[in-house]
Amino acid sequence: MLLSFICNALIVGLAVVFHYEALNRIGWLISHLHMFSQIRLMFGVVLAIIAHTAEVAIFAVGYYAMHHHANFGYLTGNFDGSFLDALYFSFTVFTTVGFGDIEPVGMLRFLTGVEGLTGLVLITWTASFLYVEMQRYWRR
Repeated sequence: MLLSFICNALIVGLAVVFHYEALNRIGWLISHLHMFSQIRLMFGVVLAIIAHTAEVAIFAVGYYAMHHHANFGYLTGNFDGSFLDALYFSFTVFTTVGFGDIEPVGMLRFLTGVEGLTGLVLITWTASFLYVEMQRYWRR
């Protein structure tokens, strides 16, 4: 149980630090691009989506590794043990869609719950960041 908590905390910490750095660099890049403000903002949105995809992949690596380790539980249902399936599962959990075709068993359930909460917070953080950037660069 303690090992699972430590692994979950490391995965969440890595995703949050990555997100902070991504938004920091996106903000810097948007402010230094010399093009129309609408294009700068669209570029920022695309980069934010790429950042979220990388964060989903961080969780997917966790699912994949924990699934293949005997002490953490496993993923069942429409899951064949591949990284691609772990990535798909991570996308559904991060975005809180939760189709239900793959289910965690054992301690992997805790990572699933934490990822849903983390995804909600990080997506909201991105929305707030983009709102501030839109206020800064959109002229009426």
